[in-house]
Amino acid sequence: MKLWPERESRGKERDGTGPHRHGDEIHAHTDPHPHKHIGQAAPTIGIVGAGAVGTALGVAISRAGWPVVAVASRDASRRERFRTLVPGARAFVEPASILDDVELAILTVPDDAIPEVVDSMRLYSGQALVHTSGILGAEVLEPAAAAGSQVGAFHPLVSFTSDVERSVEAIKGATIALEGDDRLMGLLADLAVALGAVPVRLPRGSKAAYHAAAVLASGGLVALLDAIVTLGAAAGMDQRGSLAVYGRLVEQALANARAIGVNAALTGPVARGDAGTVEAHLAALRRLAPDSVELYLAAARRELRLTEERGTLSPEQVERLRAALAKPA
Repeated sequence: MKLWPERESRGKERDGTGPHRHGDEIHAHTDPHPHKHIGQAAPTIGIVGAGAVGTALGVAISRAGWPVVAVASRDASRRERFRTLVPGARAFVEPASILDDVELAILTVPDDAIPEVVDSMRLYSGQALVHTSGILGAEVLEPAAAAGSQVGAFHPLVSFTSDVERSVEAIKGATIALEGDDRLMGLLADLAVALGAVPVRLPRGSKAAYHAAAVLASGGLVALLDAIVTLGAAAGMDQRGSLAVYGRLVEQALANARAIGVNAALTGPVARGDAGTVEAHLAALRRLAPDSVELYLAAARRELRLTEERGTLSPEQVERLRAALAKPA
């Protein structure tokens, strides 16, 4: 497996003479550091951050046969847990300490901490640095890029939890969004495939939209389910019962959208032009679950737009629906 174009001459580039960033200055490094030569094998990998994301990724990458040789975390218990789960990985407190051991460093720290961590690391030309943030682009790693490193983003579309095995399993079949240096994309795509995931390259500047959609698909869906459960309680169902009854509808709607497209999958009173039913729903919501009214209205207005695109309702039906949905929450 080829790492990146410069890799074949990595011995010269990684001999400690490449440019480095120290504070606000970039200059040649004159104090050579030893680096393990691994030929054309998978790159040596280090994980910065041993929380839910970093630990699950470290385990998954190691099991996929890629060498995870180092982890950095300021939490001693997390470091020890990582070392237990990823045998052979050396543990460090500071992020910069892993750089003499790795060719690819993966930052799994919180988004707000990324700039500070990047600024503390002294990368070599020929090394690569990626982060796993869903919202930030590769440009947040500019200090590393200025030092000659290749940079990118590697975001698994997975809800990571403290259950490592569950998170590792969730990576299989998941989408992993890639962004950054052209020279690095092949390697990151190979890594995603090795994990059993599906790599997707994002256009530059699209990360926020991509992440907002992801939030709607996860947290947004949970918020919707909470509203559904609240209404189900008014109908005498507990949470388990509501999820059993309405969860099947959620699954059917998703299956239909996949099979015939989002617009064609739309059903319900708005799609039928039944303004009376919509008004009855809103009356019930205002009485039984007033904090769900805005959610219902937002969804129904979006449904009305889809229905208008279909052209299946008369102008009169559309106007009645619009009037029903115009009433304040």
